Amino acid sequence: MTIDLATFDLHEMLRCGRELREAVRHAATIEEAARVVVRYFYDVCVDPVSGRASCALARFYKTHAYGELPPDLQDFAAGLLAGASVAPTMQCLTLLATAGARPEWNDRRLSRGHRAIPLPSPEIVEQAPMIAQLVRQMGLDIAAVVRPSPDVLRSAEGKTYSVFHVEDAVGSPYIPAQAEFVVPYGVRSVVGFGGLHRHDFFAVILFATVPIPRGAADRFRNIALDLKAALYTLPETRVFKDAPADTPHPPRR
Repeated sequence: MTIDLATFDLHEMLRCGRELREAVRHAATIEEAARVVVRYFYDVCVDPVSGRASCALARFYKTHAYGELPPDLQDFAAGLLAGASVAPTMQCLTLLATAGARPEWNDRRLSRGHRAIPLPSPEIVEQAPMIAQLVRQMGLDIAAVVRPSPDVLRSAEGKTYSVFHVEDAVGSPYIPAQAEFVVPYGVRSVVGFGGLHRHDFFAVILFATVPIPRGAADRFRNIALDLKAALYTLPETRVFKDAPADTPHPPRR
């Protein structure tokens, strides 16, 4: 069965949550779970009018401390900082999975600019409008994501987060690459959902080729809770598919 993002009614919401929980629980790592999630949305979200996929791109991001990233992602993040010093505790918004209309959009390792986005300070995050708005609209404080603390994590435990929603993506200051991505690939609306998973922030972002009204977007708050519950069943130390469990990666400078 398919999902119509333009309506995303109660029946579709309940079925989506149920199917995601069932699919994710078989994953061995969080990266594998992320792949399942983005592939699910890309495959089942279909425009009933055209019969085509209604997601041009689906992506799953999760923050990760720089010092715990695999070496290739450490190098990528450090490269974006153009020689600035890097602390092992610096948070990076890491692309764990991607699925989309182009072949290169189906392998996180082929992303040219989003594999591991460094978040060195709230001020730097403010310079990335989509990331800043994503965090804000979901009801989180940017400083809490950049510098997570035990107090913040305890107060956020069990919280229901809001949804990042851009109903009209064309011309929006919060959706970058207008000429290179939004316009040529027919992106009409964007919705993002997620929250805090243990000590990290995670978000699924759907770039839709159909308009998603506010009412439909709001139902993704329930999907965020379903996904958060499913992720809690996975081993905390197993994030990346090819990384050995319980083996920290040394910081690279």
